[in-house]
Amino acid sequence: MAHWLMKSEPDAFGIDDLAARPDQTEPWDGVRNYQARNMMRDEMKAGDTVFFYHSNTKEPGIVGIAEVVREAYPDHTAFDPNAKYYDPKSDPDNPRWYMVDLKYVRHTKRTISLAELKEIAANDPDGPLADFPLVRRGNRLSIMPVTDAQWALILGLE
Repeated sequence: MAHWLMKSEPDAFGIDDLAARPDQTEPWDGVRNYQARNMMRDEMKAGDTVFFYHSNTKEPGIVGIAEVVREAYPDHTAFDPNAKYYDPKSDPDNPRWYMVDLKYVRHTKRTISLAELKEIAANDPDGPLADFPLVRRGNRLSIMPVTDAQWALILGLE
């Protein structure tokens, strides 16, 4: 089992939206970054756990936990000219973009803020968060791996 962090803007799709979905499950569509796509397509497995992260908000941070319940399959929004994430170069016979299904597990007891995670990383340059992609300057990836040590440290912050 692996751990991940997946970012979403709460105005577009937040942790409450996931919790409100039928079976509390939703496809994670619209990823249009090759590195993030490769992680979903090649590395994510059913049973993997996910930190649900709210970005582009007053207090960005980890707000919940989800689980991968369906492994990568073609992202159908890439083929739909009326979809927000349409990609005219994507071919159903040779898909360019993939998605996984996530299931809501729970909200975190509080928002674990990006500022707090950055402060921990700065104060412990040899600690688990020192190489956490989220705290690196300029990191824009919407999906990133989380090590066991990072997962445990972050859960301990609740």
